[in-house]
Amino acid sequence: MKIDNLNWKILKCLQQNARVSNAEIGRQVGITSPAVSERIKKMEDAEVIQGYTTFISPFEAGYQLKALITLRAFMGMLKPFLEKVKTYDEVVNCYRITGNENIVMEVVLKNQKHLEIFIDQLISYGETKTQIVLSHVVKYSEIKPVK
Repeated sequence: MKIDNLNWKILKCLQQNARVSNAEIGRQVGITSPAVSERIKKMEDAEVIQGYTTFISPFEAGYQLKALITLRAFMGMLKPFLEKVKTYDEVVNCYRITGNENIVMEVVLKNQKHLEIFIDQLISYGETKTQIVLSHVVKYSEIKPVK
């Protein structure tokens, strides 16, 4: 699907606030609410818009640590890990990557003991490296048109 300038304006509104009404988007971009609704539906059907979500602060929800953990899988362990990682409650994002490591995970943990227990589960699949997140510098930045 080709994303025209009007669709980009709609996407910008939704990325800033996914709960904004179609009427408000229409006012901002200069079309009617039904036209906004039709364009959004087409973008959803084409999977340009892949869903709507609520972002929850892990710290306010009771987690004390956020970490990035990379995994360099042992020979023959990558495929089993790709299935297993989907079952870990601690993992909020997981990417398969290029380079020396195969996987990078963003995890939330209750405390240091929880981190230790979680890493102990991972080490049967490969070597891990852990970085503790201190703060969020860029948060949920919007995707802009390709130039």
